[in-house]
Amino acid sequence: MLSNILEEEFIQLNVRVDNWEEAIRKGTLPLVMKNKITKEYVNKIIEIAKTIGPYIVITKHVALPHAPAEFGAKETAIGITTLEYPVRFGNEANDPVKYLFCLSATDSNSHLEALAELVKLLENEEFFKLLDTSSSPKEIFSYISKI
Repeated sequence: MLSNILEEEFIQLNVRVDNWEEAIRKGTLPLVMKNKITKEYVNKIIEIAKTIGPYIVITKHVALPHAPAEFGAKETAIGITTLEYPVRFGNEANDPVKYLFCLSATDSNSHLEALAELVKLLENEEFFKLLDTSSSPKEIFSYISKI
């Protein structure tokens, strides 16, 4: 379940950034601080995006920063970051990005159920309204836990 890999302290609201690279660095920071991922993992996300393009922008205004596990995914986890001002990632169809769901997956399968739940959330307008209006990570965590 999504709530099993999310912690309240992994939720950051209205983060101010200047560009997509800073958005990834700030979005992944709680996962680095809690030793869920390494700095090498973060660098790999950015390196891959620079090499092949904004593969992490998965739908309108949403990015799912992640990299292969062998580059420093220590535990399966997800963080949620909303940006105060959306930034361009270079994905014409889905820019600008306002919401980041930073994923650490230690293998190819254990996180799939959580991702399925995330997809359902991303189809829910009420969830985005909550992300836009809430000033409390606890409120967002509680909402996700009840699903």
